[in-house]
Amino acid sequence: MTISYQTPKRVTVVGLWTGAARAFERSGSTVTIGRMSARSRDLPRRSCLSTPASSERFLAKAPTVAADMTFLDLEDAVAPGEKVGARAKAVDAIKNLAWDDRVLCVRVNAWDTKWTYGDVIEVVSGAGERLDEIMLPKVQSAAHVIALDLLLTQIEENCGLPIGHIGIEAQIETTRGLINVEEICAASPRLETIIFGPADFAASMEMPVLTGGVQIPEYPGDHFHYVFSKILMAGRANGLQVIDGPFLYVRDSDALRDFAMRTRMLGYDGKWALTPDQATVLNEVYSPTQEQFDRAFDILDAYRHATEEEGRGSVMFGDEMIDEASRKMATKFVTRGERAGLRRSES
Repeated sequence: MTISYQTPKRVTVVGLWTGAARAFERSGSTVTIGRMSARSRDLPRRSCLSTPASSERFLAKAPTVAADMTFLDLEDAVAPGEKVGARAKAVDAIKNLAWDDRVLCVRVNAWDTKWTYGDVIEVVSGAGERLDEIMLPKVQSAAHVIALDLLLTQIEENCGLPIGHIGIEAQIETTRGLINVEEICAASPRLETIIFGPADFAASMEMPVLTGGVQIPEYPGDHFHYVFSKILMAGRANGLQVIDGPFLYVRDSDALRDFAMRTRMLGYDGKWALTPDQATVLNEVYSPTQEQFDRAFDILDAYRHATEEEGRGSVMFGDEMIDEASRKMATKFVTRGERAGLRRSES
């Protein structure tokens, strides 16, 4: 069987059965799949607010926080004895609270626990179309993502949801996951985001630290630079947004800003927020300034004039030579700024 599906780029997978394929329009042995999870795929994720699904107080507060994305957590933020009961609270919050157009997600428990299938079935079946994504923690291989894809397709078919409506966010939190990150990022057209989980990863590496996701003063440099870069390249090669995990010193906004700038300068799209104040800082860090946004537009205008009006492939822009590579960089700034709600200043 040949399966073709439309993602940001056209991809053809030969001989690979993806869960989303079954219920799509069939023609002979070719299945054509529409763009997955289209509503949330390109929305900003500068700040991703973690909210324990077991806490009605935190659930009620979450829609009032100015975060680009909120995920209701059934995993680490919920005690084992509360996990099953938290599912219904998550469903009720998704259906009945006044969410804006942010990305709305539920983090389920990992496949190596007894709760995963029940989390996915109960939440997706009950939440309806407002749920955008399921976040899968501790992803070790592409098989983990494919298994979730298959399960989601069956649930969507049985619940009357559009096939492919629910996107997937995958967390890299172990050494095995990092080794397999390229195949993980290519595992399903439902994938929207790849996320680094620093605390569990530090444990997996047996690093001599007790707090994950913060700078280690004794290390001469950034101890996660290789990890950040490897995840970023795998995500970008597959058209995914790339997100950094939490910063655990929740009362130190200056330290958060400093640490978040590391992944921002590499090209990450955002970072987890554990509090409203962290969300405010991250919305600023992961957005271009108005000056950068306007300059990117000016570069695009100058390059367009040079290529279309003058037939030149490069041109001076102030003291800088710009060319096709400059256009690509400027386009990324414009896209990121538009995601953040920026508009070009009037001349």
